[in-house]
Amino acid sequence: MQLGLESKRAVVTGASRGIGFAIADALAAEGVAVSICARGQAGLEAAAEKLRRHGGTVHAAPTDVADKAALEAYMDAAAAALGGLDILVNNPSGFGRVDDEEGWRVGLDVDLMALVRASWKAIPHMQAAGGGAIVHISSISGLTSSARTPPYGAVKAAVNQYTLTQALKLAPDGIRVNAIAPGSIYFEGGTWANAKRDNPKLYESIKASIPTGRYGTPEEIASLAVFLASDAASWVTGQTIAADGGQML
Repeated sequence: MQLGLESKRAVVTGASRGIGFAIADALAAEGVAVSICARGQAGLEAAAEKLRRHGGTVHAAPTDVADKAALEAYMDAAAAALGGLDILVNNPSGFGRVDDEEGWRVGLDVDLMALVRASWKAIPHMQAAGGGAIVHISSISGLTSSARTPPYGAVKAAVNQYTLTQALKLAPDGIRVNAIAPGSIYFEGGTWANAKRDNPKLYESIKASIPTGRYGTPEEIASLAVFLASDAASWVTGQTIAADGGQML
């Protein structure tokens, strides 16, 4: 689909694989100049090379988004490389599973504060451009109880609330803010691919709980993200949209 995104400039954090890469790839296919980051150098370089097949500008830099100084330096470098920013997609997750100090620390540092700090750096560029779009990747775990992963669910709920606040605050600047709450997404090397190998009982029980009878794909989340980043969604802001195959039902 063509959504009029040519000449736009986007940052996608946590984009070397899975949902983040799928979003960056879909944006690049629409003619968007894209910058991506992730912690692993090799995976990031491989992802950037794949993005370049679309023929547009691609910038990539290894970054630990939990490190405030590193994230801020990356955002500055990305904006310089792209000549500004119109779109920000905050994708990384530390996936804090266990209700302990480490689970909460990684959730707050990666899922929440990295999102907040990246937004702070991107917003002035969007204001200078006359508008923009921010898309946060949340989770259905933030819309209901999260017994297996308490920190993850609570932090994603905070993301959903912050989406509302940002959308209200930034609307006068022409900046729309939305979140996507994916259900269980399968991709090689991801949580559910690992569960299929290591915990098949859990894998099958989660699959059975999804009314559509299957796990989602990163590309299905990417399609929604690209729509929300485009002017086709010009009247959509402050929303957290579940994309879960009916899993919460």
